Amino acid sequence: MKSKKRIIITGTSGFIGFHVTKQLLSEKYNLIGIDNHNNYYNPKLKRKRLSELKKFKNFKFHKINIANKKKLFNLFKLYKPYFVINLAAQAGVRYSFLNPQKYIDSNITGFTNILEAMKQYNSNKLIYASSSSVYGDCKKFPFKENYDLNPLNFYGQTKLFNEKITKIYKKHYKIDSVGLRLFTVYGPYGRPDMFIPKIIDKIKHGKSIELFNNGNHYRDFTYVKDVAKIISLLIKKFEKPNKLNVYNICCGENISIKKVIKIIENLTNRNIKIINKRFQRGDMKKTHGANKNLRKIIKTYKFTNFLHGIKKTLKTDYF
Repeated sequence: MKSKKRIIITGTSGFIGFHVTKQLLSEKYNLIGIDNHNNYYNPKLKRKRLSELKKFKNFKFHKINIANKKKLFNLFKLYKPYFVINLAAQAGVRYSFLNPQKYIDSNITGFTNILEAMKQYNSNKLIYASSSSVYGDCKKFPFKENYDLNPLNFYGQTKLFNEKITKIYKKHYKIDSVGLRLFTVYGPYGRPDMFIPKIIDKIKHGKSIELFNNGNHYRDFTYVKDVAKIISLLIKKFEKPNKLNVYNICCGENISIKKVIKIIENLTNRNIKIINKRFQRGDMKKTHGANKNLRKIIKTYKFTNFLHGIKKTLKTDYF
């Protein structure tokens, strides 16, 4: 029997998954968390996040790879969730050039397995993570959901696949879904391979950092706890879905990587040595999203400004 508070959430020990899970647990949802704890980065951080989640009585965890169809189906058969949130994915733009098979296994095979499990066990509500990477070399700013998409890397292409395949499952199997085009998420317990955690770590240990394109990249940074709260709001609004099936999750402002470094240097009262490197293949020079459509759903929700978000991140990860 389905529980209207029972949600399966994948990638629960990951950076975004951890914060979303914690937010929903605090709201008394019954959550079944899935993660495979792979070694893309040190699994010790994932175990640390998981230990925080296990303090909640309304949380159960299963170590499962979503690419394993049999185990995933058994889990859906056991719990028959009212709602599914997919945040499991092989992340990283540059790594996708080195090991594309991992992206196929998780982002394509694993994602399709989730949709198939939902079809099999009559679970018809899905929120999933897409990415601003789907915009690729788009030259019109800010990015709007209806713009043409041309991902520059394998990771972005797998996320675009996710968006396309959900339309098929909506048309033929009545599975409603909302995709979240996430823009450069940052915050406490961040993924070590991401730019801001790297900067914090290098400053903390007095090491130099490689900076591509002289820091002349611009990113629309989004605080992770805003993402968690927005997903919570979207769950509550899901009974009256908008015509759109994807939303930009962004502040709607962008900031240069150079400026980010200066802000962190000022807040920590330290300087970092920069090693300039040439522009990397697959990188986007600028991301800047329009959040007008999201605003129709979340109304007056106020995004965390970058300076405040960085201060909160440093308080957890640096000081």
